[in-house]
Amino acid sequence: MAPPLLTLTDIALTFGSTPLLTSANMTLYDGDRLCLVGRNGSGKSTFLKIAAGLIEPDKGEYFLKPGTTVRYLPQEPDLSAFETISDYIIAGLEGADTQARIPYYLDALGLKAEQSTRNLSGGEARRAALVRTLAPEPDILMLDEPTNHLDLPAIEWLEKELNAFRGALVLISHDRMFLSQLSRKTLWMDRGETRDIDHGFSKFEDWRDEFLAQEELERHKLDRKIVREQHWIVHGVSGRRKRNMRRVRELSDLRQQVKDQRHVKGQVNFTTVEGARTGKVVIEAKNISKAFDERPIVSDFTVRVGRGERIGLVGPNGAGKTTLLRIMTGEMTPDLGSVIHGINLEPLIIDQKRESLDPSWTLSDALTDGGGDSVVIGDKSIHVQRYMKDFLFLPEQVRTPIHALSGGERGRLQLARGLRTASNLLILDEPTNDLDLETLDLLQELIADYQGTVILVSHDRDFLDKTVTRTIAYESPGSWRIYSGGYSDMIAQRGVGVKARTDKSEKKSSNKPKTEHSKPTSSKLSYKHKFRLEQIPGEIEETEALISKFEKAIAMPDLFSKDPDGFTKIATALEQSKDKLDRLETEWLELEALKEDLE
Repeated sequence: MAPPLLTLTDIALTFGSTPLLTSANMTLYDGDRLCLVGRNGSGKSTFLKIAAGLIEPDKGEYFLKPGTTVRYLPQEPDLSAFETISDYIIAGLEGADTQARIPYYLDALGLKAEQSTRNLSGGEARRAALVRTLAPEPDILMLDEPTNHLDLPAIEWLEKELNAFRGALVLISHDRMFLSQLSRKTLWMDRGETRDIDHGFSKFEDWRDEFLAQEELERHKLDRKIVREQHWIVHGVSGRRKRNMRRVRELSDLRQQVKDQRHVKGQVNFTTVEGARTGKVVIEAKNISKAFDERPIVSDFTVRVGRGERIGLVGPNGAGKTTLLRIMTGEMTPDLGSVIHGINLEPLIIDQKRESLDPSWTLSDALTDGGGDSVVIGDKSIHVQRYMKDFLFLPEQVRTPIHALSGGERGRLQLARGLRTASNLLILDEPTNDLDLETLDLLQELIADYQGTVILVSHDRDFLDKTVTRTIAYESPGSWRIYSGGYSDMIAQRGVGVKARTDKSEKKSSNKPKTEHSKPTSSKLSYKHKFRLEQIPGEIEETEALISKFEKAIAMPDLFSKDPDGFTKIATALEQSKDKLDRLETEWLELEALKEDLE
């Protein structure tokens, strides 16, 4: 058998006083397809950076076969040091790497080589980073959440490319279907250690559940043994005889074993408050149409949503999924057609941008609405820290400001806030963002047990398959079609997955004769929009400079030990700056799209 390309043995790493990795191992052979899985915060990304040679562990052995080429895709690629996408990609080439495949990848991912990096959206930055990582065709490809910010057409294209890749692949993702399609081995990060199985992700979760059940059984046996030994120590020896010191020491060792055990983190406890019973028909949309600046979003679409249904909306980015959702729920009025809602409707809307969360709130403020220490759930009241525990928040986080929370924590908080109130129509716009696999499982159970009606937007194919009973899919500009079942059922009926939006199809659509519902629009941007379009690049540049400054400051090795308060302030400011950058990039992208449509 050929020797491994990469070996990591007994890798350990500690951040501050908290051990993140204690004994992590990985052996990678040529052609391996390995997925790295574990809960949020388990150290997956850090371990992948160590494997890529970007972080030095505190201890352990690292061996890379001489001559082996490695390329790594970070979760958050940074293009700020480069003028154009081409500059960024070419800078990633080393040694004998060629530029031969760069044009192919740029075309496939809808990018232009001379496109400026200054105002890229999160999705465009991710696509550029994919080109930089894939083009050299390395011996080892390491990808950290490669599907982040990608829509369904891009995800399925990437899946095909990686299936054809000949080298070794190490993959981190929360997309179950993506993992199942690409992996043949699984490495589980759990409580600082790694455990591997010689099967792909599709068989991992059953194996993990059996492992945890056996571990719990062994823990129970250990607890019972300690009880027996304690009884012997107290009652088993008469006062005239010396106690058996060997058994006393063994009891001490058993207690130490229990003390040293690292338990699996708890699970989110989702509960919902049932609202009034709706009528048989929840939403009836008849012949609805909506267009923005002559660009059709929905054209002559009809749908009836019955009580208890689970409806999924799928389509590429920019197709109008959120707009269609807002029309159906009454937040937006169609240009043509009508939308009728059933009786007793109590909708609960949980949006993808966490827009209802004020960054200055604390966790307690967000859950109690500033009303003390109790959370009102329906007609019941419980202590805020108890409710926090149900959503995996620690008691010491009760005063943590929202801007200091991670993306996954903000997602859980948004769910925790929403689920306090009674509802019978649950609207979820990209609910799976930043959630780990275990939390996704519980969200699926919540949707299955929910007594009302559910409408959701998602790019997660497995999540759609496990939750929805009908799928509304994007067909072409303005055209939507209803299919029975989830995403896989839709593919079986139509033969293909979600189609990508193309410039050609948009232009063809925009050249059609104006319909009676098209609104007269200006051929130029308004002064307000034009001013913002000119102003935003400068704001983005200033924000990126701040982010760079904060990142350099927080990277100082002794900052946390010397000035923990200063460290916290810088980390908070860094998160706020990143959030601001996301908002600016989104605003700029929307204005550019509007400008392009008008032109």
